[in-house]
Amino acid sequence: MTDTPFPRLDTAPALDRPDLLAPPVREAVQRLVDGGLVASDAVLSAPVDADESDTARSVVAYEIPPEQAANCVVVTGRRDGEERVAALVVLASTRADVNGVARRTLDVRRCTFMDRPEVAERTGMEYGGTGPLGVPEGWRVLVDRRVAEAGPVVIGSGIRASKVVVDGALFAGLPGVEVVDGLANDPPA
Repeated sequence: MTDTPFPRLDTAPALDRPDLLAPPVREAVQRLVDGGLVASDAVLSAPVDADESDTARSVVAYEIPPEQAANCVVVTGRRDGEERVAALVVLASTRADVNGVARRTLDVRRCTFMDRPEVAERTGMEYGGTGPLGVPEGWRVLVDRRVAEAGPVVIGSGIRASKVVVDGALFAGLPGVEVVDGLANDPPA
């Protein structure tokens, strides 16, 4: 087990446990390591109970502080007949500003959540396990600044039976990732 602030997660370098990653996530992590963008132990994976995979349940079951758990949701919109898609990464303690910042960043009139079956089909990831690593080429990855500043965060591995642990700052240095101020808001009281 690799040392993390999440004692209930049995973590190891993700590439040492390829069975805990969806194929597109595994390929993305391998490219990052092979390209020298991250060390082999910068991306960790941990098995979880698939029934506890949803962020709201996993923060309780695995004692993950909501400010260190990240959600990845896929949104879409159109402009001049062109589809624009983005994976939004926000902390579990916040809510994505889909109709404000995300919509303006994508430069679309209306921004909506992509349907669950379509997310699974287009990403090659299980719904409820979607993560930003390994999303299809051409999709934007928008990361709320709070994620990039959170330190270690737990996020989807592409399958419901595991999670990935990375330092949120890692996202700021990845190709194609945009760190966005105000992408998420505090939930209403």
